Amino acid sequence: MPHLVIALDGPAASGKGTLARKLAEHFNLNLLDTGALYRAVGWSVLHEGGDPTNEIDAVKAAKNLENINLTNPELRTESIGAAASKVASMPSVRQLLVDFQRHFAENPPADKEGTILDGRDIGTVICPNAKVKIFITADVKTRAKRRFLEEFGNKGSDQEYLNILADLKARDERDMTRSASPLKQAENAHLIDTTNSDIEAVFEATRKIVSSVA
Repeated sequence: MPHLVIALDGPAASGKGTLARKLAEHFNLNLLDTGALYRAVGWSVLHEGGDPTNEIDAVKAAKNLENINLTNPELRTESIGAAASKVASMPSVRQLLVDFQRHFAENPPADKEGTILDGRDIGTVICPNAKVKIFITADVKTRAKRRFLEEFGNKGSDQEYLNILADLKARDERDMTRSASPLKQAENAHLIDTTNSDIEAVFEATRKIVSSVA
């Protein structure tokens, strides 16, 4: 029997990461946050004093991904997220990471029931034959507020919120209009809008989707 593969896509701060972790725990799946791969490339470029808009710098970093710690907390900062969005727009960088992601999807550990990958192009490019495809989204202002609270709690300023909002809008534009693997919903993906839903409601909806086909 082929193992379960879940492709989870959506824009930044839509709740993909939290949902992916809950689904992975519930269904005993090996989890890959593919955004962390691009964040790691962006971090590496900046760490080496390079330019995330320079393809040579980005490709060099992508080729040395095995030396980068994907759990580095610095990868979750907005500055690294912005750098990740820039390197992710480069076809040469995306191609270098495609094989890594597909190998992960196709080879879960023996003690796991399958894999779940969350990102921007999992259902359309990385795992087009995934048994379950989910696309989650939310209003950009809602997503900006979530990210703002994650970073600053109740201590942030209005300007800091506006900066995050502007950054998310710019990242959405880059992600949706890039020539290589743009962010879009796969034709057979289940669409879930999280704007007015908490994580438990979203998890329950997706759990039912997965259980119905798994």
